Amino acid sequence: MRVTETPNAVMTTYASPTLGSARLSVWRVEMKATAQGPVHVVDSEQVWTGLSGRATISVGGVERELLEGTAVVVPEGVERQVTATGDFTAIVSGYGHAKVSVPGEDADRGTPPWMS
Repeated sequence: MRVTETPNAVMTTYASPTLGSARLSVWRVEMKATAQGPVHVVDSEQVWTGLSGRATISVGGVERELLEGTAVVVPEGVERQVTATGDFTAIVSGYGHAKVSVPGEDADRGTPPWMS
């Protein structure tokens, strides 16, 4: 298990290529109410499953509400942004080799530490 803190969230990685998985990653995201991640693009699919609280995930400009017990599939290559509308916890699964980019920036940001 590995914990990574950003200004917007705390990610706890349970499985990833650096933690024994060949390709997949699973991590928990915890966000405080009103926290908002940056608009970004991931080059592979992710599945977000709400554990507690609520958040809004903008996927390609369409807002989806993520509540306890619901899931949102976020396709590869689509702009996304997560905003906690209350204290929020989710489990996320995706590929450990995923690369992240931010619209308007020339360089990709590589693989976030909670995915690798």
